[in-house]
Amino acid sequence: MTTPLIEVSGIGKSYGSVIALREVSTVVNAGEVTCVLGDNGAGKSTLIKILAGVHQHDTGEFLVDGEPVRFDSPRAALDRGIATVYQDLAVVPLMSVWRNFFLGSEPTIGFGPLRMLDRRTGRETTKRALSEMGIDLRDVEQPVGTLSGGERQCVAIARAVHFGAKVLILDEPTAALGVKQAGVVLKYVAQARDRGLGVVLITHNPHHAYPVADRFLLLKRGAPLGHHEKSEIDIGELTRQMAGGAELEALEHELHGGETT
Repeated sequence: MTTPLIEVSGIGKSYGSVIALREVSTVVNAGEVTCVLGDNGAGKSTLIKILAGVHQHDTGEFLVDGEPVRFDSPRAALDRGIATVYQDLAVVPLMSVWRNFFLGSEPTIGFGPLRMLDRRTGRETTKRALSEMGIDLRDVEQPVGTLSGGERQCVAIARAVHFGAKVLILDEPTAALGVKQAGVVLKYVAQARDRGLGVVLITHNPHHAYPVADRFLLLKRGAPLGHHEKSEIDIGELTRQMAGGAELEALEHELHGGETT
């Protein structure tokens, strides 16, 4: 049996008296997408911050390649191959696509105080990496702020893949996008999966999650609401659970004055 890239078991996190996450378990395998679903306040952000090394868990076990870990920084997570693309993308809008692609890891030529930015290598590498992901930009010198939201998400995904990520965590990548752009981003999520990466997709939209995910973790108020393999649940039931189907049924019954049919 293949060891999961990431496995969390009974993970919990508290901030003072506030319990943000409790008893959450899931796995992330190579070449698969684990989708974490939940409304605002469900605990999705807390979970990914633990996986990304922003916060440490208080309870439970966090394994990477079968080894217990407790990251003390995002750099520590990145060093273990866990790359996170946040919703705001952390890009510099007025800087070119290729400069954003290499931000913090710029290629240089020369030695010591004579080192200079290697623009040619930067442009060529960026164009090639984007092309390998099926992203065709007219000019990698154009400011990244001129790209659509979907294109910017795709550049961020290609960057993580290029720099050797084994696990790609995507924080609500389709939240602010239209139907067509969301579809483009989901296509690149599938491409990252097909290249052997383990993907954690955070979303509140089951219709975006279902086409690409292999398993679903549903969270509500920091606790697991359900954990399903794709073969165990259809889109209708996933949507019902996500929407709080039992609560909605109770509300409808109450609004109809307790009538039965």
